[in-house]
Amino acid sequence: MTDKTSAGVLVFRRRDGADVEVLIGHMGGPFFARKDSGAWSIPKGEYEPELEDARAAASREFHEELGLFAPPGDWIPLGDVRYGSGKGKKTVTVWAVEGDLDPADVVPGTFEMEWPPRSGRMASFPEIDRVDWFDLVTAHDKLGTGQRPFLDRLKDYLSEA
Repeated sequence: MTDKTSAGVLVFRRRDGADVEVLIGHMGGPFFARKDSGAWSIPKGEYEPELEDARAAASREFHEELGLFAPPGDWIPLGDVRYGSGKGKKTVTVWAVEGDLDPADVVPGTFEMEWPPRSGRMASFPEIDRVDWFDLVTAHDKLGTGQRPFLDRLKDYLSEA
């Protein structure tokens, strides 16, 4: 199986001058409906590197998943992380941008899958079923393991800035 490539945008805001919060989404669909820890994700999506620039893909995927445009501002490169995803590996590239979006404004994209399994019936589910702001410690618990390094990189960047 070939590696997959994804790109995403991690929006962050500073509260009361010091506390940093990030905007992440709970993965939609029946597999994650009753899960919380490890069931949240940075808004991201797959792209084909030979056909599309990673930053353009990150912007497009943010809009597709949340129905909102990424906030204007400087994009901070957080680099790549490679981790297991399903039966293969995935390389994810993420940028952070400071902004303050309202989770109530999110209109998630949808995907279709056979549900229940082997039923022959297709059902539609939101890509992300809810979005919220979390401090870095809470977000670390909620994000899937492979995406957690991006939080550490953001924290390091902000402490050096």
